[in-house]
Amino acid sequence: MSAAAKIEREQAALRAELRPGQSVELLKQLHILTREGRLNQDSRRKLKQVLHLFQFIEKLLLELPQQGAAATLADHGAGKSYLGFIIYDLFFRDRAPAGQVYGIETRTDLVERSRALAERLGFDRMRFLNLTVAESATSAELPEQVDVVTALHACDTATDDAIEFALAKRARFVVVVPCCQAEVAASLREHKALALARSPLAELWRHPLHTREIGSQLTNVLRCLYLEACGYRVTVTELVGWEHSMKNELIIGRRTDQPKASAARRLLELLDQFGLRALQPLRFPALPALPASPASSALPQD
Repeated sequence: MSAAAKIEREQAALRAELRPGQSVELLKQLHILTREGRLNQDSRRKLKQVLHLFQFIEKLLLELPQQGAAATLADHGAGKSYLGFIIYDLFFRDRAPAGQVYGIETRTDLVERSRALAERLGFDRMRFLNLTVAESATSAELPEQVDVVTALHACDTATDDAIEFALAKRARFVVVVPCCQAEVAASLREHKALALARSPLAELWRHPLHTREIGSQLTNVLRCLYLEACGYRVTVTELVGWEHSMKNELIIGRRTDQPKASAARRLLELLDQFGLRALQPLRFPALPALPASPASSALPQD
């Protein structure tokens, strides 16, 4: 195959990947495409993940009043803001004329880089804030309520930070793809889940690799229960095929304002059984309090 034919084939493959009207210049600026407009295998995987996640988020935005024309979206742990820029390009630029996208990131250099890129591209309704999660929940630079909170591969407890921010802002939707959950695995290694140590279940974390995987799975189960306990309906699915990413679990929460007492109880029981109760005030501070007697609970009995 000639060099020209190979380039033409690559361009055809690229056109098939992109959404109609998607900015090629943006993808070059994000270094997803080369200056020549070419797409390598690593970039293709990254682009596929972001575009697939956008499909989920787009459907949620369209459920908002006026189909999201005035939507507010906050991308937590934004990093280089691949997700925020692509959501703005594909939705907010033309379909949400009164909407705002906020990128929240603690690394100053990444915030400044994103601000400069948004200015160059004329994405004037994007805001990039150099804030921690605690600061962002109370900052005057953000609205009192945010419609959608996202976090793509926010590392370890940064996903928990995004969830806390969503609860503080009464987000209508929470969309997170967790990454590198290490905290629970470390607690399992330290405390050996004393309540289960003499049972066959202890075999689940006898080997370090299993400890890491069980810790990751348990972390996400606890996050889902927390969202349900705080009044969200939760869906868990794959983001893309496992061949594209091992960090592939997509958690979507829809606010119903109907907290589930059963979810709160199960969360507490899991923390106790796995020797993780010390994490409750740190990772689940908004968990509704349950009285000793379920019959007297103020929460709905589901």
